[in-house]
This record gives sequence, C-alpha cells and structure tokens, in this order.
Amino acid sequence: MKNKPVKVWFDGDCPLCRREIALMRRLDSRDAIEFVNVADKSDASCPIDQSELLARFHAEENGVVLSGAAAFAAMWRVIPAFRPLGLIARNRIALRLLERLYKAFLKVRPRLQKLAS
Repeated sequence: MKNKPVKVWFDGDCPLCRREIALMRRLDSRDAIEFVNVADKSDASCPIDQSELLARFHAEENGVVLSGAAAFAAMWRVIPAFRPLGLIARNRIALRLLERLYKAFLKVRPRLQKLAS
C-alpha cells in the first residue's frame, strides 16, 4: 500500500460510523485516505489506545495524530468536495467552533447509533 497523506481510524462496529466512512470512501476520489477499522484491533502501529480511538474520531496527517474536529478537518482537506471546509478549519476560531459542535454530537451519538442500527 502506498503512503497516503491521511490515515483515519474509525469504529467499524458503529453503524453510524460505517455509514459516514462509506460516504467518505466514495468521496475520496484521489485515494488519499487510509481507513483503518479499530474495532478489529488490526493496526498495531497506532499510537493511541483502542478505547480512545472508539470514543473520539482520530486521524493522522503529516505524522501528527489529531482528534475530534481537527481529525475531521484533516480528512476533509484531502476530499475535494470538503477541502474548503478543511482549510477553513485551520483557523483557530473556526476549529474551536467545530470542536464544540463535535463535543455536542458526542453527547447524542449513542442515541443516533441506535437509530442507525
């Protein structure tokens, strides 16, 4: 496998996560993202504990592991349709706002997962 600019760890046991990642795979027209299902514990090179990976979204960009909104922004930057949003998220104020929205999402995630099942 060639080195890809972004690596994304996702919860493959989460129906909501699977749907989102399926969409991101379709939109990743440049094949720039390595998607790793952490539910199956297959990535021994990952520097983050599996429980952390399952609790929050993580990605690696340029050798730096990112979490939450910053991780989404890294993924968006390599997906042409979302690149503008990913670039806007480089602004600290925009990233803080996105992180607040992400934390709010995490509170309702369990209910959304049940709906997505």
